[in-house]
Amino acid sequence: MKPLFSSGLIGLGLLCLGGSTQAFDYGNAFKGVLEKNKGNAATPATPATPANAAASNSGAGVSSLTSSEMNSGLKEALSRGAEMAVAQLGQKDGFFGNAAMKIPLPPMLQKGEKLMRAAGMGQQADDLVLSMNRAAEAAVPEAKTLLVDAVKSMTLQDTKGILTGGETSATDFFRSKTEASLTKRFLPIVKATTDKSGLAQQYNSYAGMATKFGVSKKGQNTVEDYVTKQSLDRLYKLVGEQERTIRANPLQAGSDLLKKVFGAVAK
Repeated sequence: MKPLFSSGLIGLGLLCLGGSTQAFDYGNAFKGVLEKNKGNAATPATPATPANAAASNSGAGVSSLTSSEMNSGLKEALSRGAEMAVAQLGQKDGFFGNAAMKIPLPPMLQKGEKLMRAAGMGQQADDLVLSMNRAAEAAVPEAKTLLVDAVKSMTLQDTKGILTGGETSATDFFRSKTEASLTKRFLPIVKATTDKSGLAQQYNSYAGMATKFGVSKKGQNTVEDYVTKQSLDRLYKLVGEQERTIRANPLQAGSDLLKKVFGAVAK
């Protein structure tokens, strides 16, 4: 009788149903780059105000860089951010041991979690959470090659688009180049781990029913769909955080080129 009762609780949670990424602000970080590329370095400055003075200083710093230096510097920063993010998440407890990155139960199960625990299913819920996070940790190393290849394939036009775009330009670039391929690579790895959980199998069964009734959100159709999406969201978020760190502390970047590029931009 217990399995039927457990399944009923999961089904109730599903029927009760009704990520973001943190980007690196390249637009502000590289303010004044276009002026340099357009040959406007000699444009007379407007009468001094605090804002104009700051813009003038920024242009003066960037004007010392060549297009090649800017392009190479950005590529190095993106590659380093990607490698650091993969290394941090793709290890034991990279997700599970980090409260900010830990993947929780799918929303449809969260709604019935109290009932599940009251019915003696707390251990099953905990086991599923551990399984999901271990699956994410196993899948993330697959991202390194694709992310680095995406950076290497960047053209000067791509670089300018990131430098002059909005606050999500870098994250959008990575997603457009790698998300579809990473999803395909992550899914079988995640599924191999989460399929070992009986609760995951029950969830998938009821999620399929919920989809037919139109109450299952995109990315939550199966546990592996949910975990894959959550893994990628967190990966791209962490890449953005690494980029922000490099931008905010150019002198700590380690590379002479990064120090020169980001140091000039910060002037």
